[in-house]
Amino acid sequence: MTETETRNHHSSKQQNGDAMTETSTVEDVFDDTYREKEGPKPPRRLVWRNIILMSFLHIGSLYGLILIPSASVLTLAWSAVCFLISALGVTAGAHRLWSHRSYKASFPLRVFLALANSMAFQNDIYEWARDHRVHHKYSETDADPHNALRGFFFAHIGWLLVRKHPDVIEKGRKLELTDLKADKVVMFQRQHYKMSVVILCFLVPMWVPWYLWGESLTVGYFLPGLLRYTLVLNATWLVNSAAHMWGNRPYDKTINPRENPFVAFSAVGEGFHNYHHTFPFDYATSEFGCKLNLTTAFIDLMCFLGLAKDCKSVSKETINARVQRTGDSSNKSG
Repeated sequence: MTETETRNHHSSKQQNGDAMTETSTVEDVFDDTYREKEGPKPPRRLVWRNIILMSFLHIGSLYGLILIPSASVLTLAWSAVCFLISALGVTAGAHRLWSHRSYKASFPLRVFLALANSMAFQNDIYEWARDHRVHHKYSETDADPHNALRGFFFAHIGWLLVRKHPDVIEKGRKLELTDLKADKVVMFQRQHYKMSVVILCFLVPMWVPWYLWGESLTVGYFLPGLLRYTLVLNATWLVNSAAHMWGNRPYDKTINPRENPFVAFSAVGEGFHNYHHTFPFDYATSEFGCKLNLTTAFIDLMCFLGLAKDCKSVSKETINARVQRTGDSSNKSG
């Protein structure tokens, strides 16, 4: 298989066991025809509202750390549950289901993932998936929302503190997003996003420990609320920053994304990034199954329960051929 054939894998199908696995659409495949505009870059325009809000959020989360010794075991456990639910709303939901369509989810599962995504508060599913497809299609260029070539800080959080590069906006408008518009769960969440965030990201995490086991509202707000939210944000951002800078590239040494076990652990499975950018349609984002990959374990469980199906994957033969052809000869992360 040539490089061009791999880049255009959306037009092919691969046999994997007894199931035929379809590859992803052109919208999340790198476009090597894009060329950055010559001349000076547009001026960087700060978004002061985001700068102020992110500053207060991280200060509040630091106060949450101070409150940990005063929290009950149940509250700490509840914070961990909220972290996992929030993370799955991004990884299993906005990312693997809606951005890459790497598997199919039933209506009840889509509703759960949409609610979990609102708890994560990282923009609504429609906007998250649109920007992520742009990221894959124009990775490490001016059209990439969090271009890692602009440095760790920009890729991690800085991209949210400045206005988008005009190419990001232009390319995002040109994407084919009819699948997202046709999903009633996605559009309902988008329509009611602000209210869902207030309730699910802040009120529910705070209210449950206060109502069920008498935790103080202060601890409930700062631990399962702000601290948990901040940790989920930074875990997700590490995929954009650390996983694009540090690690090996066993599948494709010509691209920037890396295999980073720490990011895989913190982001519940999203750190096998060299593999993911090489095979973005694979529902597991890794060839190692559930290892350091709670999101894959969750999707597998949903399939077992009959709530998900048609998981797309890559054959071992295709993986090994790609490793031999474009890999950096390093050991794989698994």
